[in-house]
Amino acid sequence: MAQLLRVQNFTVSGDGVAAGEDQTLERPFGSHVDPAQLFSWAGATANWPNRTDPGGSRGLDDYFTRDFTHNIGAEIMGRNKFGPQRGPWEDHAWQGWWGEEPPFHTPVFVMTHHKRPSFTLSDTTFHFVDDDPATVLDQAREAAEGKDVRLGGGVTTIREFLDAGLIDTLHVAVSPVKLGTGLRLWDSPDDLRDRYHLDVVPSPSGMTHHLFWRK
Repeated sequence: MAQLLRVQNFTVSGDGVAAGEDQTLERPFGSHVDPAQLFSWAGATANWPNRTDPGGSRGLDDYFTRDFTHNIGAEIMGRNKFGPQRGPWEDHAWQGWWGEEPPFHTPVFVMTHHKRPSFTLSDTTFHFVDDDPATVLDQAREAAEGKDVRLGGGVTTIREFLDAGLIDTLHVAVSPVKLGTGLRLWDSPDDLRDRYHLDVVPSPSGMTHHLFWRK
């Protein structure tokens, strides 16, 4: 069975913006983006992995948070998702936003023009690679040992893999909020219809889930 490259639970505003510019340690999604505007739908679900209290919503949104780790053997992300630093690494103390137990539970391949040694936190090993998307995907597939590979973002990295024709399926959750400016996944989801089939499924939460699969 083929190993898929999957985008899951990637969230954008109603006008296609996934993050603001001017990312900092204090504002990981950029200067004018409140993460709650985009991600509260996932945090409200029963299967949100960071949930510490009982309860949470069931139904469509919860299905997507529950399915997030299913058959995933490796993750690819851009450097901007890993952290706010730019250029050569000033030191190796920064080990990501996620603390001592990252939520990935698989090898993670961080795309960067400035390599650094791999390191392991809990059951997640981070590798820093300076290669083109196809080569990084080959490395991730080998590490995934037959399971699928998740492309975690950010938006610039997803667009690189889209342009290279490497993504098999995408789930994009679209929030009703409009952000106006920032890093944009698309002008319209119809931009991808030349390459993908599309189902659009509204949720009672107000989110609209866009499900793409390769033609």
